[in-house]
Amino acid sequence: MGKFLSNRLDAIEESATLAMAAKAREYKSRGIDVINLSLGEPDFKTPAHICEAAKRAIDEGRWFAYPPVAGYPDLRDALAAKYQRENRVPYKAENIIVSNGAKQSIANAMFALLNPGDEVIVFSPYWVSYDALIRLCEAIPVFVSGTIENDFKVTAAQVEAAITPRTRAIIYSSPCNPTGSVFTRKELEEIAAVIRRYDHVLVIADEIYEHINFTGETVSMAALPGMFERTITINGFAKGFAMTGWRVGYLAAPKWITDGCIKMQGQLTSANCSIAQRAALAAITGDPTPTRNMAEEYRKRREVVYNLLKEIPGFKANYPQGAFYFFPDVSYYYGKSDGTLVIRNDFDLCMYLLDKAHVSLVPGAAFGDGNCIRLSYAASEAELKEAMWRIKETLSRLK
Repeated sequence: MGKFLSNRLDAIEESATLAMAAKAREYKSRGIDVINLSLGEPDFKTPAHICEAAKRAIDEGRWFAYPPVAGYPDLRDALAAKYQRENRVPYKAENIIVSNGAKQSIANAMFALLNPGDEVIVFSPYWVSYDALIRLCEAIPVFVSGTIENDFKVTAAQVEAAITPRTRAIIYSSPCNPTGSVFTRKELEEIAAVIRRYDHVLVIADEIYEHINFTGETVSMAALPGMFERTITINGFAKGFAMTGWRVGYLAAPKWITDGCIKMQGQLTSANCSIAQRAALAAITGDPTPTRNMAEEYRKRREVVYNLLKEIPGFKANYPQGAFYFFPDVSYYYGKSDGTLVIRNDFDLCMYLLDKAHVSLVPGAAFGDGNCIRLSYAASEAELKEAMWRIKETLSRLK
């Protein structure tokens, strides 16, 4: 029998973050002590009050039927209220659709909006799945790159230069995965001023890391003048509430967009898990102290890792203002050798550090910059200090 997969799979690759995490697990299964800094997964447990809400929902026994495709009304109401209160965006329940993680929310938006040949401007460095999802829609990613000297942030002038009649959307994250960069209000206002001049351009603003923001101000694109009707906001519970495995994300947008996304989700997965939604409701309406404590711990870890990275010759890092990543430029090591192996690129360097230092990282090319690697500091301080020592010691062998 012939074995044929669809041509669309040729347009994408396996997620680099998941691939490196799988390699780390493979090494661990062989008894090797690997420090895994490849996944963007909080190392904290889901707060107790959230878990208790899920347990109560199970015990009540009335949450086992199919939920509404867009999510339970009380959760959508609570999410809309959160955005009105915290982000100053006038969302209502009709503007919210709850999905199986923020990744599905992005996929819903792209499949609902994009036609073959449409262009999507992607701020680079970017989260790995943006590129893949655009290509699955048979649309064209147009990468606009920030530099480490500018904290990896794209300027309004760059955005305007990239817009064409075929541009359908712009996508970015702030705080950013993989760089940790956070756009200021002024920077977003300048970008919004450009976008408002083009009626055919929408914005997909990924705010999944909003609670891990060290700047003291959270700015939503949808809250800026004239941007509510043309912004799709992506968010979820994985990062700020340590709920990665619960798989609850959401999209907020004008109703004509959420109507299309509900139609898309209804055919693909139907609703998000009923019990996970009860947990999410407790998270968004409950005590925010655990989230604040986690963010403060990440801030402390940022300082530890930043100071240790400065001690590694050849590493050039920005000072991230949010999320829990560093994205150092490591091109200093390209062309160097330990006498047996020559480091040609970011992939070689990551594999060398996995093999020799037993530290798992992610090649930067997957995020749009092959001069860099991504390092997650969502690990204990002890693990981070040990990992930085291993990296420094191992790289000292390269000449």
